Amino acid sequence: MNILVCISQVPDTTTKVQVASDGISIDKTGVKFILNPYDEFALEEGLQLREKFGGTVTALTVGGDTCKEILRTALAMGADKAILIKDEHKNDSYSVAFQISEIAKTMNPDLLVLGRQSIDYDSFAMAPMIAELLGLPSISMVSSLTIDGNLIKAERDIEGGKEVLESSLPCVISAQKGLNNPRYPKLPDIMKAKSKPIEEIPSLSTHARISTMAMQLPISKRIGKISGDSESDISDIVLALHEEAKVI
Repeated sequence: MNILVCISQVPDTTTKVQVASDGISIDKTGVKFILNPYDEFALEEGLQLREKFGGTVTALTVGGDTCKEILRTALAMGADKAILIKDEHKNDSYSVAFQISEIAKTMNPDLLVLGRQSIDYDSFAMAPMIAELLGLPSISMVSSLTIDGNLIKAERDIEGGKEVLESSLPCVISAQKGLNNPRYPKLPDIMKAKSKPIEEIPSLSTHARISTMAMQLPISKRIGKISGDSESDISDIVLALHEEAKVI
């Protein structure tokens, strides 16, 4: 089975993000970047399918040289190949999806797997965009997956229950938390990954369809107050809810 796993680099979840001086991007000073957590489930699913059916797992990302670190992580986890579409520009979801789809056309994968979303932009758009550009079926937010021959059966959580969908291969899926438990790369594999080749492909000419006009941190207007349970404290709380918060 030829499996293509698309991954992305995102700021660490513990990073305190600051807006850069240009007002449309984050200040990368001191920011630690990691493999997108949802992409870990995608990569693990690809590895487990390879172990079951044989074949190869290729990890692919779009970005600059810093993105090689997450490709090294993918190699350390067990990916067979790593590809970097070299693009230093700030891209929207469409331009990234377009570049991935163009490379995928040359690879003819049986299955494309992505995380359900990146934790920085949260657009949920990448998997269905790639599927549309390739003319393939797409199933998003998959929490359980089985493959029997050319038939794929996927389960996902919906409001108040579960939904089961079927499709034929090739197909594009996005992985939800709970699909599997991503493995931790062992130290020898981490060391070996440092010397493994990463194929670099020049960026493909495309135009972003969405541009960032402004970026700002949320303004905190809440003031925390700690009160006791005496009658005077309760009266103060009621007064504050009435006159300050104006909710009663």
